[in-house]
Amino acid sequence: MMIVTTDQVAGYEITDVMGYVKGSTIQTKHIGRDITASLKGIVGGEIKGYNEMMTEARKLAMHRMVQEAEEKGANAIIGMRMQTSTVMSAAAEIITYGTAVVIEKK
Repeated sequence: MMIVTTDQVAGYEITDVMGYVKGSTIQTKHIGRDITASLKGIVGGEIKGYNEMMTEARKLAMHRMVQEAEEKGANAIIGMRMQTSTVMSAAAEIITYGTAVVIEKK
């Protein structure tokens, strides 16, 4: 599955538009990560536990979007975007979305 943030793919022609696809997940904080984050808040530095959590959340959201595109018969996603938002004080949503298309090499 080719995924691009552009509306076209160089060297390819869009032969069919399958429609909007998305993937999302909501991640919550973990007490162990909160303790580490609190300490980092005092001394500064990267909060690796949260970074790892958000990396996994992005991968899961992307995977779900790709699954949806494959179910529609697409072989590419164009115009892909990723956003995050706070759902509640201890949880964040990651959402990826784009347009599922069928592309062929020119």
